Amino acid sequence: MNLLSEQLSELMNTMNGQSADSASVFNIKAVVTQTGLNPATIRAWERRYGFPSPNRTAGGHRQYSQRDIDTLKWLSARQEEGVSISHAVDLWRTYVDRGEDPLQVSTAVLSDPGPLVIHALEGEQIDQLRQIWVTACLNFDRVAAEQVLASAFALFNPMTVCVELLQKGLAEVGNFWYEGEVSVQREHFASALSVQRLEILIAASPAPTRPERIVVATAPGDYHIFSPLLLTYMLRQSGWDVIYLGANVPANELASTIEHVQPDLIIVAAQLLHTAATMKEMAIVSSTHGVPLAFGGLVFNQMPELRGLIPGYFLGESMVEAVQWVSESLSQQLPPSQLQEPSEIYQRALKQFRERRAMIESHIWGTFIATNKPTGDLTAINEDIARTIEAALKLGDAGLLQDDMAWIEHLLMGYRLPSSLIFDYVLAYYQAARIHLGESASLVVDWLAHLVSE
Repeated sequence: MNLLSEQLSELMNTMNGQSADSASVFNIKAVVTQTGLNPATIRAWERRYGFPSPNRTAGGHRQYSQRDIDTLKWLSARQEEGVSISHAVDLWRTYVDRGEDPLQVSTAVLSDPGPLVIHALEGEQIDQLRQIWVTACLNFDRVAAEQVLASAFALFNPMTVCVELLQKGLAEVGNFWYEGEVSVQREHFASALSVQRLEILIAASPAPTRPERIVVATAPGDYHIFSPLLLTYMLRQSGWDVIYLGANVPANELASTIEHVQPDLIIVAAQLLHTAATMKEMAIVSSTHGVPLAFGGLVFNQMPELRGLIPGYFLGESMVEAVQWVSESLSQQLPPSQLQEPSEIYQRALKQFRERRAMIESHIWGTFIATNKPTGDLTAINEDIARTIEAALKLGDAGLLQDDMAWIEHLLMGYRLPSSLIFDYVLAYYQAARIHLGESASLVVDWLAHLVSE
């Protein structure tokens, strides 16, 4: 047994307690057979929530009643409806406090649990599982990573595992990559495992119970799919009919999709500035067809000022907020957002930059070759910088181009360039832009001037 397996085994033993043998009424094997629940799940619910509450034999073995089994079935049914286990327990206790027997309450009353609520887990169990999972991913240990997920799904609500383990675990791996501690291949490995698990959960989602239909997609040029997949799963668990279109959805093909599926809402996710800017084309299409567009993603949390520049409705900074927004807003017949074109100065600057971009980049190549600087990543770096400049001009806000070399280093962090080379690159870009852009794109030249004058 390797170290990760030993850690997982030790943690599960701590969480599960001792095994129960045969009992005078129903033993644990009989309960598992009738409920379909994992024994570890049953014991975890007992410790954390007091459900069920079995009697004990003189030898300390659990013995379950039929009432205990029916209670477990009731809680499990609530989970299948998308309710977290802690919320299901609260719901049970609410009925008991009213003097009602939850087992006698009509299932029609329970079929609509209201807005989805995810309760952050207290204690260290889910944090420990997450750390073991992250370590397994960083070691490319698929078997150990899958064992951790199997254990987590046996103990906790699937929604909790997705948010507390997968989403937060991916964020940790991403931070390791950002700090230069792990390779991008490890980040891709963890992402692939997470996406695979989400796709399985989505495929097993129940049939829709709400009339509205929602389309979820990523913006053109954006290939980060974990967040939109997670939102798709959460919305489906809440009863909506959700059509997930995947990554890099072309704006010019959205019209045919709208005409075919007749959605009530389009949700678009973007993680980067330049992909957020492409949402404008999608907003034009959705507005033309009378369908409201909502958006979210990492870049909107990092740059809050960007939210007011996208013609649509901001979903919120978290998945929980996004689901709550949909629940509260979708029934209100939201009007499509009004599109606003950037001012003429930005339109001229964008046109000039696009026309002169090739000359600027050729100038930079010449400078780097003449000064014997490395050119291995120059094509890709030029592409990243150009997309960022175009995004700010397209959105009509030069303030999105921050006058900070640290921001440029963050933008180019994937290339692991030394700060001195990044400054040389920005200086070469400034010199080329000053020569080739002219006054009509002074917004860009002024931004570069601020950077090199730091």
